[in-house]
Amino acid sequence: MSAPATPWSNPPEASPAVVAAAPPMVLAENVHKRFGALEVLRGIDLSVAAGEVMVILGPSGSGKSTFLRCINHLEKIDAGRLSVDGELVGYRERNGKLYELKDAEVCRKRAEIGMVFQRFNLFPHMTALENVIEAPVGVKKGSKAVVVERARALLDRVGLADRCESYPSQLSGGQQQRVAIARALAMEPKLMLFDEPTSALDPELVGDVLDVMRDLAVSGMTMIVVTHEIGFAREVGDSLVFMDEGVVVEAGHPRDVIANPRHERTKAFLSKVL
Repeated sequence: MSAPATPWSNPPEASPAVVAAAPPMVLAENVHKRFGALEVLRGIDLSVAAGEVMVILGPSGSGKSTFLRCINHLEKIDAGRLSVDGELVGYRERNGKLYELKDAEVCRKRAEIGMVFQRFNLFPHMTALENVIEAPVGVKKGSKAVVVERARALLDRVGLADRCESYPSQLSGGQQQRVAIARALAMEPKLMLFDEPTSALDPELVGDVLDVMRDLAVSGMTMIVVTHEIGFAREVGDSLVFMDEGVVVEAGHPRDVIANPRHERTKAFLSKVL
């Protein structure tokens, strides 16, 4: 009898033919987004393969967080095309025209994408365990017994098996962020988005959160991580994108970009964070 799958089990390897035919997990084509007169994204083109860890760097106001929010349709793009796993985000194409999906369909698609924010966003009146099981039970209508068992396993995996009954106010910032990661994983997403997940943490709490993210990357999860953690980018990232003023300034392998940036804007930014 085979061993039961763990919450982060690696999927079986696909054949070369299947891999070659697989669409990118995320594909952005000339994506634009504006807020009034301010154009925040000015033609973003990038591709993220299944299982890839992409790290996005850039100064405040460069459009990094807005781009993440567009990927799960928390923000609607104004022009271009954005797809996740071969399907348009927030729209359906018919006879060459795009039609916006109904809210229920958008929510169903959004449930396939996990997102971890800077400020945790845990429900303060719920324990860690209750926070993790809320969406799988309420949104996916999963069996509570099964969901609770999986939630406990996820909390154990992020190092919080002994804090299942703790409320957010009883947890450190790093512990709350790890609960937030477990909560996102409980929905069994195909893609994880991290929006500066360590920026609100005291320096001594950052390592535990990054360790969880490293473990998640090793498990094969596709991840897009907006961060200023250069060490994480160098060690864990498969690709690195540097954004500024709503455009992709430079992209490549993290170690190459960090060690030998080609663009002057990238050099200036890295000189301040390294």
